[in-house]
Amino acid sequence: MGGAESTSRTARLPASTRFVLNELVALGLVTVNDRVPAITSKGRKALVRGSFSLLDAAA
Repeated sequence: MGGAESTSRTARLPASTRFVLNELVALGLVTVNDRVPAITSKGRKALVRGSFSLLDAAA
């Protein structure tokens, strides 16, 4: 999905949220379909890896 298309679909979000969402889309961690963000398999892997790292740091 292109940056311009992603931006037009998320135009109603606050600017800071739009920025983060567009960055996540650019990294391939999230897709936006019909103005609904959805996590990708790559995003799930990153989330799980990050979660374990956070748990280790908290211990």
